[in-house]
Amino acid sequence: MFSGILISKDDQGQTVEVAQIEESQLPEGNVTVEVECSTLNYKDGLAITGSSPVVRKFPMVPGIDLAGVVSESSHPDWKEGDRVVLNGWGVGETHWGGLAQKARLNGDWLIALPTAFNSRQAMTIGTAGYTAALCVDALVNYGITPDQGEILVTGATGGVGSVAVMLLAKAGFKVVAATGKASEEAYLKGLGATDIIERASLAEKGKPLQKERWAGVVDAVGSHTLVNACAQTRYCGAVAACGLAQGADFPSTVMPFILRGVALLGVDSVMAPKARRMAAWERLARDLDLNALEDVIAKEVGLADAIPAAAELLEGKIRGRVLVDVNK
Repeated sequence: MFSGILISKDDQGQTVEVAQIEESQLPEGNVTVEVECSTLNYKDGLAITGSSPVVRKFPMVPGIDLAGVVSESSHPDWKEGDRVVLNGWGVGETHWGGLAQKARLNGDWLIALPTAFNSRQAMTIGTAGYTAALCVDALVNYGITPDQGEILVTGATGGVGSVAVMLLAKAGFKVVAATGKASEEAYLKGLGATDIIERASLAEKGKPLQKERWAGVVDAVGSHTLVNACAQTRYCGAVAACGLAQGADFPSTVMPFILRGVALLGVDSVMAPKARRMAAWERLARDLDLNALEDVIAKEVGLADAIPAAAELLEGKIRGRVLVDVNK
């Protein structure tokens, strides 16, 4: 038996509880992992609260991230004792995820935990930080360089935004952080932001083309914020889009793309190929300041407290990352 958050659904609706689960109930997979740490992401918040139909099968153990130690494996890449990390691949949606003490998984979904991190640090990063690294890689691989100008990071106090600010600053970029929380200016500048702007300046409908400012953008917000970011991006700049905190709509025109040559780079973390994942984790291992990473932790909870924390996350009450110690 092991403990895990279990989401069930019947005609009366959805229920969520910390349950005792038999190992025989684990789904099919060729690697079993003793989970040491997980985390709460926006998608986990949607799953646990039932605010959006994220979960496709019931019952479901949520948690799109996990880090731990292999206890059994019939996969050629993994053996007992290997330390691994997982992000995405539909876990917590269609396959039982990381908010439990054990997980059974497809070994193709795993990558080796970088030696720079322990499980707790890896989950402080989590899918949010890994996605931030994918966004930075997308801008750099496109050809955006520090001498071209400022980089805008939207949703900057969130998990993606916080790590994106850190990675971009380390790479030599001047980072401008957009936030609705004026009280977080010291936090963001501590992560490496050189300037702060009010998110409200981006959140409403704007002109199709606006004054050019950004060489590049990391956007985790979507909707009008993404539209305005594109409209303010400089000639031949690029925008890495990875989120929809404001909305999934994109009420824009083609003007930035056909008149300024702006590139809109879609960044998906769930199904990203292994080589791209490994490159992102290599950037994280190389460039993240582990001391500063501690500042990104909002709170550390056990399984039971992860359930109310999921609602707080969706309500925007949490800055940074929520770590889940599945053994508490």
